[in-house]
Amino acid sequence: MNENMCVTGMQKIAWAREHMPVLATVEEELAASGVLRGLRVAVSVHLEAKTARLALALKAAGAEVAVTGSNPLSTQDDVAAALSASGPAVYAQRGVDAAGYEAHLLQVLRHRPHLVLDDGGDLTALLHGSAAELGRDVRGICEETTTGVLRLRALAAQGKLRYPAVAVNDARMKHLFDNRYGTGQSTWDAIMRTTNLNVAGKVVLVAGYGWCGRGIALRAHGLGARVLVAEADPVRAAEALMDGFEAVSVAEGIKRAEFVVTATGCCDVVTYADLVQANEGVVLANAGHFDVEIDVAGLRERATPRPVREHVVGYALPEGPTVYLLAEGRLVNLVAGDGHPVEIMDLSFSLQALCLAWLAERSAGLAAEVHAVPSELDERVARLFLSARGGAVEDLTEKQRAYLSGMGT
Repeated sequence: MNENMCVTGMQKIAWAREHMPVLATVEEELAASGVLRGLRVAVSVHLEAKTARLALALKAAGAEVAVTGSNPLSTQDDVAAALSASGPAVYAQRGVDAAGYEAHLLQVLRHRPHLVLDDGGDLTALLHGSAAELGRDVRGICEETTTGVLRLRALAAQGKLRYPAVAVNDARMKHLFDNRYGTGQSTWDAIMRTTNLNVAGKVVLVAGYGWCGRGIALRAHGLGARVLVAEADPVRAAEALMDGFEAVSVAEGIKRAEFVVTATGCCDVVTYADLVQANEGVVLANAGHFDVEIDVAGLRERATPRPVREHVVGYALPEGPTVYLLAEGRLVNLVAGDGHPVEIMDLSFSLQALCLAWLAERSAGLAAEVHAVPSELDERVARLFLSARGGAVEDLTEKQRAYLSGMGT
């Protein structure tokens, strides 16, 4: 292990710890309750400082923790080294190929976890496929992101889901904060850091107007961009229009856009045919979990890559413009940046820790289906956040509660 690398990783984790007060409180509560003591927890989340802080909180609560990354290009090797030196088992390295990435996932599962914390559903897929035998002790799964929840629901719809799973992504304190404010800021942090280009006055096309797309569009507008939104859901497209943005198709929007950011969770959002018609010099970035939203394969097959900056590759299309792809079409805010702001992940990871504890206590009585985060856990994190920020929340009187329940009418 490189000692200097370990030191820088420790510094990053310490910085995260200083700015994650909600998780600190949750850690103390879980350690006192002993609910996770002796349980084996498998974690597959983008391996950077906030994830390391979560792993150490679970360890402090008494769990045996094994960690890997959920994307081969988002692992920060210095953080992985520092985390490994702090106790949890770590299997991750930045830039490994697909086989190496899967090998790391399998190493985590060989710890025979009782609980799984997944981000995107890759651990879950293995537990329902080639590594099913490693899931004999699994009591439940917590899923961090939209893509993973979709995969869980697909398994449930097919009658193949083997364990109770909690859709942490769908909690109000997750999607309203992590997806909107976290993705909104971190995506533009990464794009601006990577390109060193101005955003003000530029035309930005945001593909997808879910919570992530809303955040990306909001921050682009705040930076002075003119924002176009492409959306397959007509209600969301109408919402984008009412929010002050122009609702367009990808095919039309890409002709004008100077930045394109995808955030749909779907495949083939920006096709090669779209790219042929793109504005000259357009910058392409993906904020979705997998690298399937932009036709990276089509670019590589038809045009010669020309690296121009770290994480920026230019492609001169034979029959079209030159386009610039960021982060190989992978999750730009983690491949080319540090991911969501620390305070945002304080909320998401506090929810994750509480949901793992909830599963540990109740999994025996839960059906093998996708469960919502209990409202009391969501509200617990919200109250802790308000307290940490010096905020307050109004308490209803008994009369008000009765009125709202219909008893007062």
